[in-house]
Amino acid sequence: MANLCKKLWRDSRGATAIEYGLIVSLVVIAIVAGISSVGGATGGLWGNMANKVAAVTPNA
Repeated sequence: MANLCKKLWRDSRGATAIEYGLIVSLVVIAIVAGISSVGGATGGLWGNMANKVAAVTPNA
C-alpha cells in the first residue's frame, strides 16, 4: 500500500493534463471574445448596408 501511495504521489500525468486543460480553456475564452467583438462590428456594418440599400430601392 505504501508503494502505491508513493507511485501516485510521484505521478505527474494528471497535473500535466490539468495544465493543458487550463491552457485550452484560456484559448477558447480568447476566441469567443474575439468572435463576439467581430460579430458586433460586422452586425453594425450589415445594418448600415441594409439601410442604404433600402434608401435607394423603390418600395414595391
